[in-house]
Amino acid sequence: MDLTRAGITLAVLIGVLGLLVFTSLGADAVLLAGLAVVVVTGVVDTRTAISGFSNEGMLTVAALFVVAAGVRQTGAMSRVAGLLLGRSQRTRVALARLLFPVAAMSSLLNNTPIVAALLPAVREWARRHEKPASKLLIPLSYAAILGGTVTVIGTSTNLVVTGLIQKNLASTPGLSPIGVFDISPIGATVAIIGCLVLVAFGPWLLPDRRPGISHTDDPRQYTSEFLVAAKGPLVGATIEEAGLRHLPGAFLAELGRGTAVLPAVEPTTRLEAGDRLVFVGPREAVIDLQRIAGIAPAPNQTFQLDAPTRERSLVEAVVAPGNPLCGRSIREGGFRKQFHAVVIAAARDGHRLGGRIGDIVLEPGDVLLLECATSWVEDQRNRRDFYLVSEVPDSARFRHDRAFISLVILVAMVLAAATELTTMFRASVVAAAALVLTGCLTGTEARRSVELTVLVAIASAFGLGEAIRASGLDRALSESIISLGASSPYSGMVAMYVATALLTELVTNNAAAALMFPFGLSLAEQLGASPMPYCVTVMFAASASFSTPIGYQTNLMVYGPGGYRFTDFLRIGIPMQIAVGFANCLLIPWVFPF
Repeated sequence: MDLTRAGITLAVLIGVLGLLVFTSLGADAVLLAGLAVVVVTGVVDTRTAISGFSNEGMLTVAALFVVAAGVRQTGAMSRVAGLLLGRSQRTRVALARLLFPVAAMSSLLNNTPIVAALLPAVREWARRHEKPASKLLIPLSYAAILGGTVTVIGTSTNLVVTGLIQKNLASTPGLSPIGVFDISPIGATVAIIGCLVLVAFGPWLLPDRRPGISHTDDPRQYTSEFLVAAKGPLVGATIEEAGLRHLPGAFLAELGRGTAVLPAVEPTTRLEAGDRLVFVGPREAVIDLQRIAGIAPAPNQTFQLDAPTRERSLVEAVVAPGNPLCGRSIREGGFRKQFHAVVIAAARDGHRLGGRIGDIVLEPGDVLLLECATSWVEDQRNRRDFYLVSEVPDSARFRHDRAFISLVILVAMVLAAATELTTMFRASVVAAAALVLTGCLTGTEARRSVELTVLVAIASAFGLGEAIRASGLDRALSESIISLGASSPYSGMVAMYVATALLTELVTNNAAAALMFPFGLSLAEQLGASPMPYCVTVMFAASASFSTPIGYQTNLMVYGPGGYRFTDFLRIGIPMQIAVGFANCLLIPWVFPF
C-alpha cells in the first residue's frame, strides 16, 4: 500500500463526506470536486479518474432515464403507481402497498430499471395526493435493493459473486455452484423484514422535504373546461371513481349536461358521454386533468390543431392591451384561427371566471394556458399580442394510445437482460430508441429526461472508488476489520459482513463484492470452515447499501428528486443496516452451514 496516496484518498473521502453531511451542496458538485483533488494530487491518472464517465453502468442509467420518460409520457407507469399506491391517506399504508410489490418485482428483474420507471410516477402520485415524496423515494430504492437479493438474477452483485464462485470451483475445496433460488430463503426473509422496518419507521425517520411554497399556493385560479369522451373509460364512472375529486388545490365547479348545469356535483354522480366539466384550480391541476384518460379539453377546436399531440406544448401567456381580441369572446374572435393555438384555461386577477371557456370575453392582463405547436413561443417573440410568453415545463399530455406499446417495450427490455440475451446497457439503449421511434416520446423529451446531475454523481463516485482501490486503502481497511473478529468461524463471518457492508458504502457494490471475495476464501481456509457461508455473506453485504447515497446507483437516483440531504440516508439507513445485518448473520449459517 502507498501510504501517501492512501492518506490523501482518506482525507478526500473525509472531506467529501463532511461536505455532504454538513452542507447543502449538491452531491454531483461535491463528488466531482473530490475526484478533481485525487487527480491533481496524482492518486490516480486522468484516464482512470474519468473512466466512470464511460462506465457501462452509468450509461445504462442514462438510457434508463429515457426509457422511464417514455413509459411515463404514455401514462402507463402512472396507472401502475396508482394501482400500487391507491388513494391512501396514510403514509404507512402507501408504503406497504408500494414496497412489497417492488421487492417482489426486483427479485426477478433488475432493480435499476424498476426504480427508474417508478420514480417519476411515485413523485407525481405524491404531488397529486399532497404527500411528501421524500417519505416514499428512499424506501422505493431500499425495497428494490432488498428484492434484488432474493434470487441470483435479482441484481448484478449476485451475478458477480456467482461468477467468482464458478471461477474458483476447481481450486477451492468445499466451494459449490449456487442455483437461482438457493439464496431465496435468506433473501426473501430479509426483504420482508426490511420492508416492515421501512413501513414501521420510515414515516417517522424520513423528513418532509416539500418546498416551503406549494404549487397549490398559486394565487391564480384558472377556469378550465373538459368534455367526457364518448368512447372513453370514464363513461358510467362516478366523479369519485374517475379520480376527479382529489386534485390538489382544484375543485369541480360545475357539470353541464345538455342544457342543464349542475353547480353542486356530488361525488356519486355518474358521468355520461359529452358531459361538460368546469374546474377551478392552479396550473398544475390543469396539467393533471389533461393527462386523465377519457376527458379532453373543450371546446372541440382543440382537435382541429394541425400539429399532432406529441408536437404540442402547453404555454402560459398574458393578454397584452394591444391584442386584437380584447373585448371579444374567445369563440367569437376566432382565437384558434387567429393565433393557431387553443385556450385550455384562463385566469383573471386570481378569481374564477364563470361560464364556458369559449364565452370568456378577453381583457388585458388575463392569463391564458394555451395548447399550441412547440414552435409557437418562438413565433410570438416578435409580436405584441401577448406578454410573458413561456412554455410550461413537464406539461405534455399523456399519449394513452401508446401505453400498451411502451409497456411491451419495457417488458421486452427487462426480459432480454434478465435472460442474459443481451446486456442491460444494450437492452436499455434499444428500448430508448424504440420508444422514440414509436412516438411514445419525442427527441426533445428524451434529451430533457436525462438527469445530468445524477450521472455526474454516479460517474464521480466510480472515479473515487478507483482511487480507493489504486491507493490500497480498501484492502487495508478490510484486512483491519476482519482481523479484529476472526477468532471463530461465526465471528469471522460477522467481521466479513461488517467490512463488506462498510466498503460498499464507499465504492460500488460490485467492486466491494469483487474485492472482498478473495478475503472470504482466505478467511475460510484459515479457520478450517466451509467457504460457502463467507461467499454468501459477501453477496448479501455488498448489496446492503443503505447508509449513504453514493453506495448504490438507485440511492443516487432518488437523492435529488426527493430533495434529500446526506443525513437523511444515515437516519433511516443505520436502523436498516442493523436490522438487515442481524437477520443476514442469523440466517446465512442456517442455510449454508460452516
